[in-house]
Amino acid sequence: MHRRHFLQTLAAAPALLEASPAAGDPSPNIVLIYADDLGFGDLHVYGSTLSTPNIDKLAAEGTRFTNWTSANPVCSPSRASLLTGRYPTRVGVPRVFFPQDKDGLNLDEQTLADLLKTKGYKTQCVGKWHLGSAPQYLPTKRGFDHYLGIPYSNDMTPRPLLKDTAVVEPEADLNSLTRKYTEEATKFIRESMAGSKGGAPFFLYFPHTFPHIPLGASERFRGKSPRGIYGDVLAELDWSVGEVMKTLQETGATRNTLVIFSSDNGPWHQGSSGRLRGRKGETWEGGVREPFIVSMPGRIPKGKVSAGLGSMLDVTPTIAALCGATPPNKPMDGMNVWKLWTGEAAQLEREPLLYFDDVHLQCARWGKWKLHVSRYNRKAYSPNPAMGLRNLLLTNPELYDLDTDPDESYDVADLHPDIVRQIMAKLETQMKTFPDAIAGDWAVTKEKKVSPTPAGALPRSID
Repeated sequence: MHRRHFLQTLAAAPALLEASPAAGDPSPNIVLIYADDLGFGDLHVYGSTLSTPNIDKLAAEGTRFTNWTSANPVCSPSRASLLTGRYPTRVGVPRVFFPQDKDGLNLDEQTLADLLKTKGYKTQCVGKWHLGSAPQYLPTKRGFDHYLGIPYSNDMTPRPLLKDTAVVEPEADLNSLTRKYTEEATKFIRESMAGSKGGAPFFLYFPHTFPHIPLGASERFRGKSPRGIYGDVLAELDWSVGEVMKTLQETGATRNTLVIFSSDNGPWHQGSSGRLRGRKGETWEGGVREPFIVSMPGRIPKGKVSAGLGSMLDVTPTIAALCGATPPNKPMDGMNVWKLWTGEAAQLEREPLLYFDDVHLQCARWGKWKLHVSRYNRKAYSPNPAMGLRNLLLTNPELYDLDTDPDESYDVADLHPDIVRQIMAKLETQMKTFPDAIAGDWAVTKEKKVSPTPAGALPRSID
């Protein structure tokens, strides 16, 4: 274990206890709803003109965060960090997995479900997995008792719907998918509550397939939104959230259930990033800042809006501490942010949050400051046969004050050279703790010859 991580683990120990259940208190149920490619500006409660009344209600009953980020701007890596509390570049998931891939989330990593199983939790995953589709990487081998869903993105083929490890539909029907997911999720809640009698709590991980393209909606919702099929899909997603919340209420689970709603990364070809710069596949804020709502009666304040900085890396360590789960066997990059969730703290001190795309370090976030240090030489998902995709160092790191400039329009590095130096020193220290391939890529990136790059522009190689 690296010295820094050892010290972090010791420092985190008191904080972990703060979120642990008191003696005699029942362990809370956990419902984690995770959309796919949902933009920061796609929900009504985040400023959209689309109607999302059930998610609005969830926000009114809990706390809504406006400064919460994904650990990565694409699917598989962001999910790896959510479920492990560790950077995707540490856990073998630097990039998106495809159906033909034989690997997945490193088998020596513990997921949140693994941790909760040590406390006797019933666990189920319903929806898109995308952390490896070979049998040993599927949810039922990663801490989940049962699974229903597509093992990767819905634009990949074949597109099987799995029940545990068995194929129940060779090609999943996208129009009925959200309904089937919701039926399975609410069934799990009802069965867990019927069988618990004050005993085992449950963990429902509900990673939706949508609004990742291709889009699909049931007949009840199709053609009803003034925003086309994307709006139809969000309306059905909102309905699904409402069905989950209604089931918690009807089964008496609401009082002792923590509910989280968020998304894996920014919007792709459709959807709104809420006027933030960038989209899916980019480490600008539009690619990594996400809606994040957390609710738990009596524990999380109602109707609160928080600008506290948090990361998907924080979800697993916070929930593990809340549930008194056995600590992970590896240090986490995320931290226990229970005090942010409860409103006891407006901000928490932390090391810079690093943003990678594939194996490449591109940005670091430290408080209100975001420092861009490298980026690709062309736009994500915009192939140019004449230009190979390369990650290149920015000749001058770009510094943005996200409190006053959330759309990253004005580079202020020249005005704050001390901040640039501090962040650079911190990220260099952090990079030394990463696997050799990741740290080595950063070293190679710094050696590449690049032409002078205007702030905000795409870099060009000269070697």
